[in-house]
Amino acid sequence: MLKKWMLLCGALVCAMAFAQGAAAAPMDDQQAVANAVETLRAAMNHPGDGAALKPLVMNELSYGHSNGKVQNKAEFIAALVSGESDFVSIALSDQSIKIVQDTAVVRHTFVAVTNDSGKPGNVSLKILMVWKKHNGHWRLLARQAVKFSV
Repeated sequence: MLKKWMLLCGALVCAMAFAQGAAAAPMDDQQAVANAVETLRAAMNHPGDGAALKPLVMNELSYGHSNGKVQNKAEFIAALVSGESDFVSIALSDQSIKIVQDTAVVRHTFVAVTNDSGKPGNVSLKILMVWKKHNGHWRLLARQAVKFSV
């Protein structure tokens, strides 16, 4: 009888450990996506020569602005590097992340102080991003911004 109880307890411990590991995996991806979003935010704020941006976005990037303009990867990075799109500060809030297999949908509020082509401004946007896990890393595939009133 004692042997049966020990086997049952052992099986229960193994099942609990397995369940915790399975539950932790999505949270690990959630955190990895959140980290990727934050890394992109920081790189957009200080684009330098664009080297930090390149590995964060996929070659197939579709980057939609609130004015309807859509950029590919090269155009997105070039606009930041040249100062055509210049972010003095970027704040993200109300972020949600939904992961389905190797795709993540991220929504947040994006508030920024800009200096696009030397012209100061402010933007408040709702953002939808699609991230794809590629070679073990989360990379931005698509982004669309919409204006909203406070």
